[in-house]
Amino acid sequence: MQTSFSTRHSALSTARIALACALLGLPGCTPAASDESPVLAVVNGKPITQSEFDVRWAELPESRQVRYQREGGKKKFLEDMIARELLLQEARRLGLDQTTEVRERAQRFQEQLALDELVREMAKTHGQVNQEEMEAYYMAHSSAVLATEHIRASQIIVPTAMQALDVKKQLEAGADFAKLAQKFSIDQATKFRGGDLGPYRKNAAPPEIEAAILTQNPGAVSDPIQVAAGFALVKVTSRDPLDARSAHVARERLMQELSAEKRRKQFEEFLAALRSKAAIRMADASRIVPDAPGQVPGVPTP
Repeated sequence: MQTSFSTRHSALSTARIALACALLGLPGCTPAASDESPVLAVVNGKPITQSEFDVRWAELPESRQVRYQREGGKKKFLEDMIARELLLQEARRLGLDQTTEVRERAQRFQEQLALDELVREMAKTHGQVNQEEMEAYYMAHSSAVLATEHIRASQIIVPTAMQALDVKKQLEAGADFAKLAQKFSIDQATKFRGGDLGPYRKNAAPPEIEAAILTQNPGAVSDPIQVAAGFALVKVTSRDPLDARSAHVARERLMQELSAEKRRKQFEEFLAALRSKAAIRMADASRIVPDAPGQVPGVPTP
């Protein structure tokens, strides 16, 4: 049976903490093995128990587990654990676990574990989004949802506002949009396609035209819109409604964005509160820290 994510994560955290504590030589830090756990092997008096084996197996990435299954399975992994224990015992005999470098690296590793746990604890209570917040965010970013629809639009661009109004009157009287585009439009990219802009793509059109595409009902022709080349008339020729799955995906994406933004703000507030209660004094040596990577202290960036 494949190990669940939560079980593997817990096992991974336990193994990492045990390793850091062992390297640091902290008394009572490494959890004692259960007396009920069967002993799989004894290496120079050091038992390798089933519980330790299970923790280390769960710590492996799935790709490593698959490779072990091809190369001898868990028996091969147990052999590797025995070899690892032999090497670890030799490293300790030589005093390599007590060198300054190893102890400092173990200390940094333990600090990172503590920071990871703090972030994980904060994630349990921070970044939660209620329905009211979600609806407000959804409405403010509705264009991102609309952009997932299948929209097709056409345009006619003429040099002056008066000419645009005249063309619109002809359209209201029943004239064919594509034929008027071919006759009057000065946009060479769409003129000979009857003004067809093709399937809507976000940011493919000027913002003024994009706004009309996203808000107009199919069949309606916009009022003249001033653009760089003159004045545009925009018509949404088709708008396929969102299917249920696309709508769900769009809402989930917005939910994740809002939650991440909320967590970021709450983290900044949390850190600001810690700073406000802390006694922090910048030492004189802080002046030699460069403002940017590779920048020489005291030399402004060009």
